[in-house]
Amino acid sequence: MHAWLCTTPTGVDQLQWTQLPMPTPGPGQVLLEVKAASLNFPDLLIVQNKYQIKPPLPFVPGSEYAGRVVALGDGVSHLQVGQRVACLSGTGGFATHTLAPAAMCMPLPESMSFEEAAAFIMTYATSHHALMDRGQLKAGETVLVLGAAGGVGTAAIQIAKAAGARVIAAASSDEKCALCKEQGADLTINYSQGDLREAIKAATDGKGPDVIYDPVGGDYAEPCFRSIAWRGRYLIIGFASGPIPSLPLNLALLKGASLVGVFWGEFAKREPKANASMMMELGQWYEQAKIKPVIDKSLPMAELHAAYERMGSRQVKGKLILTNNE
Repeated sequence: MHAWLCTTPTGVDQLQWTQLPMPTPGPGQVLLEVKAASLNFPDLLIVQNKYQIKPPLPFVPGSEYAGRVVALGDGVSHLQVGQRVACLSGTGGFATHTLAPAAMCMPLPESMSFEEAAAFIMTYATSHHALMDRGQLKAGETVLVLGAAGGVGTAAIQIAKAAGARVIAAASSDEKCALCKEQGADLTINYSQGDLREAIKAATDGKGPDVIYDPVGGDYAEPCFRSIAWRGRYLIIGFASGPIPSLPLNLALLKGASLVGVFWGEFAKREPKANASMMMELGQWYEQAKIKPVIDKSLPMAELHAAYERMGSRQVKGKLILTNNE
């Protein structure tokens, strides 16, 4: 097998395509032949030693992937050799083969491709947990999605629309705003142009959004939180822009608003039954065509460096996929 090996977490340039011995699955594990893996923002942070989870060295990055089961470890009875599955285990995906925790493998609907499967779990689980559980989104409410053309952003648009909400999508270019419209957004805001607060005010007739979905952070956080509706919920997803914002807490008091942290990975560990129920609903929504991953581009696994460069240049709309040849 081959894998992109990180021996020194000082950046993407240190990753090397390395031949490794084929591993044998241990108890509770399966060996997967990786068909596709997606590139997520944590995959960039983890090879820079900036992510909250720091795996022991050396490690293979690639948090989310899909493929076929090649071998079963002891105690694995719910999966079969040859079965198509997706997994989000944090590492291991940027390879031809990987060991995956069997309990974290999601059997795929026949209609779902490996590329879509590799782009599904992180974005849709994060967005569903954020909007429906932490945000308690109700039909008829207004949601503002920041970074709306990215992986979690497009998933958030689709999930909010499936829940009956009105969606305002904010992105950094007209091209990205057009993509958000295609995903079902009712209105769009290009926040690289004009006054963001005024744009939000105009889009909500002065009321403000009931729920703000923010995977971006940085300079956009305060003007958005100042624009939130009474009893609004501000969902803290992540900080893709880099800086972690500092918000004056009196703003929460004045609006009767809530700052709500969203950490889907920890939710899945602490509340596995609730997470399993959510994933089942997401699978049903996919089969009902309510949600569908947006694929920006598929590249060969050997072009991982080019994929990282594309992500770093803020060009990505939806998800970037790496594939292994059949």
